[in-house]
Amino acid sequence: MTKSDDDKLNKLVAEARRVNEERDQTYRGQALKMYPHICGRCGREFSGKNLAELTVHHRDHNHDNNPPDGSNWELLCLYCHDNEHQRQLEAQQSKAGSDNGASASTHHPFADLKSMLDKDKS
Repeated sequence: MTKSDDDKLNKLVAEARRVNEERDQTYRGQALKMYPHICGRCGREFSGKNLAELTVHHRDHNHDNNPPDGSNWELLCLYCHDNEHQRQLEAQQSKAGSDNGASASTHHPFADLKSMLDKDKS
């Protein structure tokens, strides 16, 4: 290995360490150090390459609320995290619908089921 190659390698290693240290300062890096690498919803375990699929969810949905004790965070896999945000959107839409007088559902598909079944028996 030449001196030039050695210098390039040292720079590459130094850059990788710098990036790793910066990432560790983010709330994701902090959460990964605080909590086991397990999805808080489905219980799936993460390590190595699939650790990137483990995300930090803000319990109060405020991404600016990052207390150092991690009390607003939970680790969720990509699928459970998407599901959590979808549930929040649906709850907001439901609330918005009820605020302006619209009911959530007007169709009752089984409302007349008993009378239909009784007709079939006769």
